[in-house]
Amino acid sequence: MAVPKRKTSPSRRGMRRSHQALQGEAHVECSACGELKRPHHICSHCGHYDNREVVGAGKALKGAVRA
Repeated sequence: MAVPKRKTSPSRRGMRRSHQALQGEAHVECSACGELKRPHHICSHCGHYDNREVVGAGKALKGAVRA
């Protein structure tokens, strides 16, 4: 069975884990209303996606578009 010859230093351990940090969510402005929204998602404020109205404003977005 393989056994480490030396203890892994905190510096080396930290360098190995440097890519495991959580990333912040990306947000962009909606082109129709200017509210912040997730990229490639329907705007929850006005219902627009890709410069066209996909869901009427004020309607629930849950399960609105399934293609």
